[in-house]
Amino acid sequence: MRNFFRTKSRDCMLADLSSGHQLKRVLGPMHLTLLGIGCVIGAGIFVLTGQAAANYAGPAISLSFMFSGIVCAFAGLCYAEFASMIPVAGSAYTYAYATLGEVFAWIIGWDLILEYLFGASAVAVGWSAYVVSFLKDFGLVLPPSLASAPLAYDPLTGLHATGGILNLPAVFIVALMIGFLVVGIRESANFNNAIVAVKLAVILVFIGCCAGFVQRANWHPFMPPNTGVFGQFGWSGLLRGSAVVFFAYIGFDAVSTAAQEANNPQRDMPVGILLSLAVCSVLYVAVSLVLTGLVPYAKLGVPDPIAVGIDAAGPALHWLRPLVKAGAIAGLNSVIMVLLMGQARIFYSMAHDGLLMPVFARVHPRFKTPHVTTLVTGAVAVVIAGLFPIGFISELVSIGALLAFTMVSIGILVLRRTRPDYPRPFRTPWVPVVPILGALLSLAQMSALPRSTWIRLVVWMAIGLLIYGCYGHRHSRLHRP
Repeated sequence: MRNFFRTKSRDCMLADLSSGHQLKRVLGPMHLTLLGIGCVIGAGIFVLTGQAAANYAGPAISLSFMFSGIVCAFAGLCYAEFASMIPVAGSAYTYAYATLGEVFAWIIGWDLILEYLFGASAVAVGWSAYVVSFLKDFGLVLPPSLASAPLAYDPLTGLHATGGILNLPAVFIVALMIGFLVVGIRESANFNNAIVAVKLAVILVFIGCCAGFVQRANWHPFMPPNTGVFGQFGWSGLLRGSAVVFFAYIGFDAVSTAAQEANNPQRDMPVGILLSLAVCSVLYVAVSLVLTGLVPYAKLGVPDPIAVGIDAAGPALHWLRPLVKAGAIAGLNSVIMVLLMGQARIFYSMAHDGLLMPVFARVHPRFKTPHVTTLVTGAVAVVIAGLFPIGFISELVSIGALLAFTMVSIGILVLRRTRPDYPRPFRTPWVPVVPILGALLSLAQMSALPRSTWIRLVVWMAIGLLIYGCYGHRHSRLHRP
């Protein structure tokens, strides 16, 4: 049984950086911060804000964003310490391997598929909705059967058929972003930087132009009374809303997956993680307040709530509608790209440790990117994005991210006790208070998610443990003499 809890030392991880295939170090602190912003600002603002307000929290969705931001701040401080101490690709998977043991590392690595791969698929579905709406404004109508998933999701009744065939735009954008990631990390980062500038400008214009059209009556009641069902408005709705929109914050930890491609990871990783989280939290709260002030919350359960908000402002702002839609389309591109980048590098790390087949550890001889894992994860993301609706996917993403944050927070406590000698260029402040709060608040948000989401998580983890038992445990590099 001891073998299931064997850990990989920091020295061993750092030694691996100087042997075998290498990823290219080209990212500075600004690149990393913009990678975080590029991933965080996306579906949370452009898609999930409206759906969470309509179904769970009403105008109090802004408080849900604040609560999720606080949880992320605690987890972000823990991620920053790990990323500066163990600057290796793999994010929470790598940190768990160094602290909690191999089986927990596998659990986190398998869990992160829900966060990154499913997350990219969910954002692709949101991208598709904005593209369809944008083209419709110019008289170009895509057939519904080729622009929507064949399955729809209702929180009460589950999945049901829609009559659609395939969400073709979602499939297209995932394939395009995979092409960028195979070519190279520098090219992908430069593309992301340009896109981040566009969507930040669009969001600031939306806030500045629409704030004057807010009708305060739409904020009353700010927290609609509970319907008698847990999670439908009231305080429980605020908590469930925060768990659902937690999906919107997952980008900041994607920064840590690029540690092996950072020029100075000990210095730059904490800057990228914490600065991107701070910027995005402020923008999320501002947008959610303006949006619920423009439109009664019950009308925001649509794939393109920002466009609905602009329409509600009246003819004076109709010029803003195509700009916001174009900004949303461009902005969601970078989210998909960064999430797929993170997933590929986690698989790369797991394969390098022997827990997955060696083919996933291959690096392209010219581009110096993990091209095999990028192509495989992209193919799976294409299938998920083409077949499933965003509501179904986003709840799985949220519970996967929250579980990872819980494990990282616990990992800080474990490593402070077991390896106090490790150099820590960045230290999480107020230990043990910060990691304990990070773990407890993450668990509280997980508890607010629907029971069906928990069942899917348990089934997913059971499949993962079966794979680990049959392959990963026997082929682990730590299993060899």
